[in-house]
Amino acid sequence: MAETHAVVTGTEAALAGLGAILAVLTLVWMLSLRLRDASIADVCWGLGFVLLAWLYCSLSPALTSRSWLVTTLTTLWGGRLAVHLFLRNHGKGEDRRYQAMRAAHGPAFWWRSLFTVFWLQGALLWFVSLPLLVAVRATQPVGLTVVDGLGVLLFAIGFGFEVVGDYQLERFKARPENRGKVLDSGLWRYTRHPNYFGDATTWWGLYAISASTSSGWLTILSPSLMTLLLVWVSGVRLLEKGLTSSKPGYREYIARTPAFFPWFPRGTH
Repeated sequence: MAETHAVVTGTEAALAGLGAILAVLTLVWMLSLRLRDASIADVCWGLGFVLLAWLYCSLSPALTSRSWLVTTLTTLWGGRLAVHLFLRNHGKGEDRRYQAMRAAHGPAFWWRSLFTVFWLQGALLWFVSLPLLVAVRATQPVGLTVVDGLGVLLFAIGFGFEVVGDYQLERFKARPENRGKVLDSGLWRYTRHPNYFGDATTWWGLYAISASTSSGWLTILSPSLMTLLLVWVSGVRLLEKGLTSSKPGYREYIARTPAFFPWFPRGTH
């Protein structure tokens, strides 16, 4: 009798992804207790998407050029982000955001951080990654389409903004004479947060690749959530609360420079 293999459904693959990311982040949480540093969750953010993309590939009954395209792009984005954050944060101790949470929760932070930092992050990145699940598993259309091409273009624009923006900021901060000053040149002349804009745009690009399939458009809430987080929750709004008081001239920078979508500074032609 010929051996048969059960096919993993999309729902089962999604649940497997959720279970896998929560399990991995639980191990990372245990490491954070030993290090007394919850900041390592940030490095795992990008890697979590890479893990899910490859897991969905392994659970897919068939792989197409679209499957490999979206997995490759996700690996490029997530791997680059993880390396960047690791190099930026290494040796600097716990980020002040987590220090504030640690102080607010007191002795209970050690176990509460599992839910409020690691599992919450896992749930968010799992939801944001749903377009990857659809794109990886879809068998139709067989070839890549114009919509796939649009997705790659959006991804390239976003990835470029993110990489160049991060590079310009790191180079600016490395110069002692710039301490306390505001970076308002390069991409930072046209948007106060080119890295966040780029991050959001890459995910709209990945969504477009998913939307080239019959049911991919249904995952539109995933890039919407990523954009919401970057603008209103953990990105622009949170960061600028501290910058307006710590950097002289930042209010003037806000007055002339768009917050998110790039455009020419106000008052220039």
